[in-house]
Amino acid sequence: MNGRISLEGLELHAFHGVYPHERESGNWFEVDISVETNIMEGAINDNLDKTVNYETLYQIVKEEMEIPSKLLETVAEKIVARVLNDLAQVQMVELKIAKINPPIGGKCRKASLWIQKKR
Repeated sequence: MNGRISLEGLELHAFHGVYPHERESGNWFEVDISVETNIMEGAINDNLDKTVNYETLYQIVKEEMEIPSKLLETVAEKIVARVLNDLAQVQMVELKIAKINPPIGGKCRKASLWIQKKR
């Protein structure tokens, strides 16, 4: 039985962006991540070791967000690649990263990127 495990609305301060001021003072980002995995054995046995621990997902997101990049695309690819590399039971990852108040010369609440990758 497949299921999805998700973390929604993670808020992290990071130093991603093309402009020097973004890389110096940073910005706030919102991250949503969802993974598809077989949850049957974990559910039947009430055993965290047989499913995906969402604390582990958070740690991966946090660690990858701490590495500055110019593009959200780069950050997203690194997070997704690491999830698939570190968590063998994950079959698919969906990720959304949003930069809060992006510097576009006008009012914008968020600039977002969505990606999905299957094993």
